[in-house]
Amino acid sequence: MGGNYSAMDPMEVPVPDLEKLFERDGYLKPYEREIRRRYACYKDIWDRIESWDGGLEAFTKGYKYYGPQFNQDGSVTWREWAPGAHSLHLRGEFNGWDSKSHPFAKKEYGKWEIQIPANPDGSCALKHDSRVQIIVNDNLYRISPWASYVKPHEGFTYQHFIYKPEQPYKFKHPKVDKPRSLRIYECHVGIATSEGKVGSYNEFRENVLPRIKKQGYNAIQIMAIKEHAYYASFGYQVTSFFAASSRYGTPCELKQLIDRAHEIGLYVLLDVVHSHASKNTLDGLNEFDGTNACYFHDGPRGTHSLWDSRLFNYSEIEVLRFLLSNLRWYQEEYQFDGFRFDGVTSMLYHSRGIGEGFSGHYDEYYGLNVDTEALIYLMLANDIVHSIDNRVITIAEDVSGMPASCRPVREGGTGFDYRLGMAIPDMWIKLLKEEKDEDWKMGHIVHTLTNRRWMEGTIAYAESHDQALVGDKTIAFWLMDAAMYTHMSTLSEPSAVVERGLALHCMIRLITHALGGEGYLNFIGNEFGHPEWLDFPRAGNNSSYHYARRQWHLVDDELLKYKFLNEFDRDMNHLEEKYGWLRSDPGFVSCKHEADKVIAFERAGLVFVFNFHPYQSFTDYRIGVNVSGKYKAILCSDSKKYGGFGRVEPDGEFHSTQQIPWGNRNDSIQVYIPCRTAIVYAPT
Repeated sequence: MGGNYSAMDPMEVPVPDLEKLFERDGYLKPYEREIRRRYACYKDIWDRIESWDGGLEAFTKGYKYYGPQFNQDGSVTWREWAPGAHSLHLRGEFNGWDSKSHPFAKKEYGKWEIQIPANPDGSCALKHDSRVQIIVNDNLYRISPWASYVKPHEGFTYQHFIYKPEQPYKFKHPKVDKPRSLRIYECHVGIATSEGKVGSYNEFRENVLPRIKKQGYNAIQIMAIKEHAYYASFGYQVTSFFAASSRYGTPCELKQLIDRAHEIGLYVLLDVVHSHASKNTLDGLNEFDGTNACYFHDGPRGTHSLWDSRLFNYSEIEVLRFLLSNLRWYQEEYQFDGFRFDGVTSMLYHSRGIGEGFSGHYDEYYGLNVDTEALIYLMLANDIVHSIDNRVITIAEDVSGMPASCRPVREGGTGFDYRLGMAIPDMWIKLLKEEKDEDWKMGHIVHTLTNRRWMEGTIAYAESHDQALVGDKTIAFWLMDAAMYTHMSTLSEPSAVVERGLALHCMIRLITHALGGEGYLNFIGNEFGHPEWLDFPRAGNNSSYHYARRQWHLVDDELLKYKFLNEFDRDMNHLEEKYGWLRSDPGFVSCKHEADKVIAFERAGLVFVFNFHPYQSFTDYRIGVNVSGKYKAILCSDSKKYGGFGRVEPDGEFHSTQQIPWGNRNDSIQVYIPCRTAIVYAPT
C-alpha cells in the first residue's frame, strides 16, 4: 500500500483533525506516529483510486462494470476478474449449455471479457430467470462473484439466474433521517414466521414491520440477507455477496419490504459480512479462478481456523473494488440506510482475536498484531458510505475496544458511528448462570454498563441473536426455564420463579437501555421473553423448523404473561422517545449500594432507581438529584400492567426535594423502592 504519504516520515503526515482526537483521549498521544502512519496508508489508497478514470465514483460501482452488463442494443458485455485462470467460458440456457461456444477474452490485470450479441430480433440473449454458469479452466464450474440472483437448482447447490424483470420495483418512499436515539430491532426474515418454514419478505413486510413500529423501535437490523447456501449459518457464511437471499423471495420483494419500512419511518440497517466468506467453491467465492488466492490470502493467512472460512486479501485493489462496491450496491440498489459490520475483531488483528482477552492497554491496539490492511479497508468503507449519504450509520461488532473506532477518519479514527457493547450481555448471562441474586455486585454491574470510550457511541443490549442460539438460552429462559411451560398463564397459580423472572427481565432491560450506551438493540422476540432457543434446521435436529420460528401467538394471547414483558418494552421505548436519554450525555451514577442492592443515576433529566434486592424493600430511601423541585414516577416495573404487584403505580407518585445534598448531588428526594423493582422519576 505504498505511495506518496507512506514514503513520508509519519510525523509529517497531515491528519486534518488529529488534535480533536487527542483532546478527547490524551492517552493516544504517545501513539501519534502509528496513527499518522495508518492515515497515510488510507490516504494513499484513496488518492490512487481518485486518480483513475471515474475516480471513487466508478470504483465503488464495480457492479456496473463486472458481471453481465445489459446494453441498449440487446447485447451483453460480461467481465470477470480471475487472475489465476487459464480460460473462462460462459454457458447457459441461451446457448444450449454449450461449454465451448462462448469463451471469454483475456485482458490485462487478470480481467476477462465476453460480448454476447443480441438475438436476430434484437432481443437480449440472456432472458430473465434463465440459468447461466461460468466454466474456469475447462473443468471448474463457478458462479459469477457479481451475480445478483442465485437459487438452488436440482439439489442444494445454488446457481446463477439472470434477474431482469420487465417491471422492476421502483421505490416510492425516500430514506429516513438518521435517528438521534437509535433503538434497533435485530431481526431475521426467515425465522419471523410462527409456522414451521422459512418466512418470506412479503410476510415480514405485512406481519412483522407493524409490530416493530408499534413497539417503539425506530430501526431494524436485518440479518442473513446476502445469499448463504447453508441456512443454519445464520447468514454468516456468505456465498454470493451481491445476491439477496432467494429463500425469502425475490429482489423486488426485498425492495418492497425496505420501502414499506421507510414509509412507516423505520431506519434499515444491513448486517454485512466482509470479515470472511464461505469456503464453498461451486456456489461461493472460494477458488473462483482455480487458485487458492484470487479474492483471499493464500496460505494460512487466508483461512479462519475457528470459522473454517476464507479471509479476504484487503491489499488487493480488486478486492477493495469488490467489497466497496458491495456496500454501495446495497445502499443504492436496495436503499439500505446503514450497516452493521460483523466480525470486526477478526479483521483488525492477525490473531483474529482468537484466544485473546484484551486488557485495554493501548499497546495492544498499536502493535504488530494489528492487521493494517483490514483496518485501512474499514476506514475506506466508512468514509465512502458516509460520503455517499450523510444519513448513514455504521456499527462495529468489535469486542477488543480498539480506540477511536467510532471517531471520524479525518481525526485518525476508523469512522464507525457506534460499536456494540458486547461485554454487557456476557455480564448478564454470567450473573444469571453462576450467581445467586443476593451475590450480585452493584459496582460490577455499573462498571460494565458505563465502561466505554468517551464520545464513542455504544449500542447497549441485554441479549442478541448470539445468546438465543442453541447451546445458550435467552434471558427469559435463564430466569424462568421450565416454569415458562406451566406458569405463564394469567389463570395459573402464582409462581415465585415467574414473578422473579418478570421482574428481573424488565429491570435488566431498562438499566441496560438507560445506562449502557447511546443506542439500544433487541433481538426479535426477546422483547416479550420468547422461550427456548434458536436452532435452524440441520442434520443434528432432523431438519426441524420447530426452533427456527417466532411464536407470536404467545404475546398475542391476552391470557398469557408474555404480554406484560412486551408492554414494558414498548413503554420503555416510548419513554426514551419522549425524553431522549440515548442521545444525552452518559448517566451520572449517584448510588451503587452493595448491601442494599440499589443503583441510582440521572440521565436526560430523569432519575432512575433500581432495587435488585431479592426480598428487602426500602421506605424513604434517599436518592441524590442535581435539580431541586418536585418529581413524579413515570415508569415502574412493579406496576400491575407489567405483571407486578402494584406496590408503586406511576399515577400520583410525587416527591419533593429536601435541600439535602446526597450522593455528590446538589439535592435529594426520598422514595419507596420495593424489592426487585425499577422506577423512573421525572421532574414535574
